[in-house]
Amino acid sequence: MRTQVAIIGAGPSGLLLGQLLARQGIDNVIIERRSPDYVLGRIRAGVLEQGMVDLLDEAGVTERLHREGLVHDGFSIAFGGGRHRIDLKGLTGGKTVTVYGQTEVTQDLMEARSALGATSFYEADDVALHDFDGTSPLVSFSLNGVRHELACDFIAGCDGFHGMSRKSVPAGAIQEFERVYPFGWLGLLADVPPAEHELVYANSERGFALCSMRSMTRSRYYVQVSLDEHVEDWSDERFFEELRRRLPDDVATKVTAGPSIEKSIAPLRSFVAEPMRFGRLFLAGDAAHIVPPTGAKGLNLAASDIHYLSHGLAEYYGDGSMAGLDAYSSRALARIWKAERFSWWMTTVLHRFTDTPFDRKIQRAELDYVASSETARAALAENYVGLPY
Repeated sequence: MRTQVAIIGAGPSGLLLGQLLARQGIDNVIIERRSPDYVLGRIRAGVLEQGMVDLLDEAGVTERLHREGLVHDGFSIAFGGGRHRIDLKGLTGGKTVTVYGQTEVTQDLMEARSALGATSFYEADDVALHDFDGTSPLVSFSLNGVRHELACDFIAGCDGFHGMSRKSVPAGAIQEFERVYPFGWLGLLADVPPAEHELVYANSERGFALCSMRSMTRSRYYVQVSLDEHVEDWSDERFFEELRRRLPDDVATKVTAGPSIEKSIAPLRSFVAEPMRFGRLFLAGDAAHIVPPTGAKGLNLAASDIHYLSHGLAEYYGDGSMAGLDAYSSRALARIWKAERFSWWMTTVLHRFTDTPFDRKIQRAELDYVASSETARAALAENYVGLPY
């Protein structure tokens, strides 16, 4: 088999790249080790930057998003018994975010790819990347016990943090930067109305909490927990009781409890691998970087990677220039590190660490400054809605 671009991974980054390329007449094949149902079953992010919505518009997959997505003009930070609204739209000249789950984005992209008749291989075993340091890369994989080879011009590694793409890079060619946080998020999804019409981030003496949603009838809540906690020890009743204790009274009284659809604990980490290009292999999304979910940047960073990569590939196939592809890693990393900084900052000021009284005072001073300074709120808003591509 042969294609122009082999895409490893059928998550949102791989599917978005495939859709953008296909609409420009660039042939591509997606290879995914999991089943479509497994990919769609992953519960992930749900806050989309304006830039990502615009990119999905470019991909032609936003009919349902614009019909069902919730456009948010702001969010609140709660601390010290009160809460303070960040007016995203007013502080950024009209920019907003849209609440629309990653599962929904993935489903829309899958359906669009199917409608185009583009080739995807699911449940592929023993995926291996070959010869990407030359001009004739090759991807080998097995389907139902039969070995296949896919020749291509370029490989896009969109297969996540644990995928084969980054692992295929020689150790001496890549540098990894990481910070692991000493806590995780216990998340619960339930078909109940959200406590507020916008997100509420809470810093409390008992730890961080977040009131989010997927729709006006489906809520997503989180509480900070230690890494030695086990999800089976948290009944729904215990979760909602703890959530309310971390929220200001005016929000806590609006929390509607209900049976969980999904409940899990996710550890928090910051991670960047650089560079993101190795010959004709390009890393994108979680294959190259992870952010703590506090700043809602993970899915959005994957989208910005795809923006740079798709434009570079279009330039190559349009006029034969490698300029965009040569600049891909540096352009993507410049935006990634700014988002890493923002997510680290949000995590630092909102979570309870095993810290000293001095550290707690500094954290409170940070929050008081945001609450009292329009300049600080504007900087927060600018980063939250997403820095320009």
